[in-house]
Order: sequence, then structure tokens, then C-alpha cells
Amino acid sequence: MAEWVNAKVSKVDNWTENLFSITVQAPVASFTAGQFAKLALEIDGERVQRAYSYVNAPSDHNLEFYLVTVPEGKLSPRLHALRPGDDIMVTKDAAGFFVLEEVPECQTLWMLATGTAIGPYLSILQEGKDLERFDNIVLVHAARFSTDLSYLPLMQQLQQRYNGKLRIQTVVSREEMAGSLTGRVPALIENGQLEQAVGLEIDAETSHIMLCGNPQMVRDTQQLLKETRGMRKHLRRKPGHMTSEHYW
Repeated sequence: MAEWVNAKVSKVDNWTENLFSITVQAPVASFTAGQFAKLALEIDGERVQRAYSYVNAPSDHNLEFYLVTVPEGKLSPRLHALRPGDDIMVTKDAAGFFVLEEVPECQTLWMLATGTAIGPYLSILQEGKDLERFDNIVLVHAARFSTDLSYLPLMQQLQQRYNGKLRIQTVVSREEMAGSLTGRVPALIENGQLEQAVGLEIDAETSHIMLCGNPQMVRDTQQLLKETRGMRKHLRRKPGHMTSEHYW
């Protein structure tokens, strides 16, 4: 069973009506960038818990999580109502295999995310370890509206930090925004717009694709890349070209 520790909320950032980040202080064990923990509250005598990826680098002791409020949800509205100084529970040990050590060698690493699934990539990029083996890194964040791109300023800071190695591309599906592509990720790959905007090609010889977020986006992108680029899921026993994590 998971070991739980008490955490103290130190900061809450309200990005939009439904998107927020919560930062806590807690005596958790060391974790690997890309992993997740579980947050919990006691509600009506029951411990209600959900898994959320770390946004912060493992070397940063400010534990940050990026969440969306599900209005009818049992936990997220209560997490959204927390304020600095409030108590919460977090699992001491992180979990998950959506980490760089599971990614094989390649020239270009593509990090594709929808919504709050940008979190694990930000953890990986802020930590900055084991990235020297890639010639290029592409970070794509897809959201419905431009206001949902909460971490765009951090993405831009990271782009400057990596000095040409990291390329960022935002995608919005329900409006047009300068500098962003409009539509769904699979469609933008199929019609060539994503690769044209980034200036790199997705192919089985040079690329590895990390997919995180909306399960439909993950499935559709995997199927498209399998059919059109000859790419397959990456397994330890059978190396491939795509690593994925569904976000619900």
C-alpha cells in the first residue's frame, strides 16, 4: 500500500476558471522527472485520491501540480478551493514509467501534450538531465483556447535556456492565435502543418514520440504514425518509436 505524508499548501495559481496549479511542501522521497504522485483529502470520512504528475524538477523542493477542475468531480473542486496554509495528503513515493530512461536513442525527441499533461515534460525539461543525447527536442502543447496555455512563459524561458536545441509549438483547437497552429494534433501531423511549423520531420529513423494527455489524441496519433510512418509503440522487450501516457 502507498505510504502517505502530510503536505502543506504554499501556493495556488488560478490560471483560468477551471485551470490551476497547486504547490505544496512535503517530505516526499526522491522521484524521477516525468513521474506522478497521488494527492488526497479526507471527504466525508473517506480518503479521496487522484494521480497528478509533478511539474517541478526533482531537484526543486516546491512540489507543483497542474490541475483542471471537473465541476462534478469529488476531489478537484475541493483541491481548487485550497489556500496557502491548508493541509493535504500526498504519496511519499512517486510512480510511473513516463521518464527519459525509458526512451531509446534518437536524433529528435517529440514531446506532445494536451491540456494539463504538459506537466511531466516541464519537469523533465526543468531538471535537464539525460537530454544531451538528443540533437533536437520539440515540445508541443495543445489546448482548446489560448488562455489555457498556462505555462507558455515557462516554455519560452526553457527554449532560451536550451539555446536552439528546444523548439516549442503551441496548438489551439477552438480559436486562432498568432504563433499557434489551429486544430487537433493528429490532423496537424497528417496535413504536414506541425512538421512545417517546427522545421523537423517525424520519421521512424530519427524520431521518438512521447504522447501524454487526452486518450483520444494519444490513440489517434499512434494509429496515424503507425499507418503513415511505420512507427510502433515502444516496449522494453521490443524497442519502438512511441511512448505514451493517458491522462484519464
